[in-house]
Amino acid sequence: MSERNEPRSDDIPPILIVPDKRLRMKARKIVPADRAEAARIIPGMFAAMYKAPGIGLAATQIGVPLRLVVLDLGPDGEPVPLVLINPEITHESVEQVTREEGCLSLPGQYADVTRPARITASFEDLEGKRHTIDADGLLAACIQHEIDHLDGILFVDHLSALKRNILLRKLAKEQREKADTGKRAL
Repeated sequence: MSERNEPRSDDIPPILIVPDKRLRMKARKIVPADRAEAARIIPGMFAAMYKAPGIGLAATQIGVPLRLVVLDLGPDGEPVPLVLINPEITHESVEQVTREEGCLSLPGQYADVTRPARITASFEDLEGKRHTIDADGLLAACIQHEIDHLDGILFVDHLSALKRNILLRKLAKEQREKADTGKRAL
């Protein structure tokens, strides 16, 4: 095992890429009977996120329809993992902020997204204990982005139809070229 306690590479789940329909599924609340499954998939979610590399991953992005998010916004590559079970935003500021967002399910695609500047979110830990977090800046944007995933919403859904279509066409072209290159390499 590595320093981040990552599973073997063959145990790392693949991250779904748009237009995979599973990215549009709405995740269901984790109940006590789901906690063992959540505990089992969390290490793989962190490993997939770190490998990508990324700072957040929702269970729906690996095809698991549970309300589960992993985040790591540690400074300078220092791991500071955070697990959010059944997260929900309980308060958002009126003030909005625009920042560039990307997504592991839309590799290489970035756009400015406007969201509430500050939020309060509640979530459970693996033992079912409820927690509250006040967030602003990158953490607030990341939590909102990942909760969107749990509701079947992608960051491109916050863009105008024109911008969204441009990004999605660009991604489709890059994915086709990547697939063609892979075929030629065989």
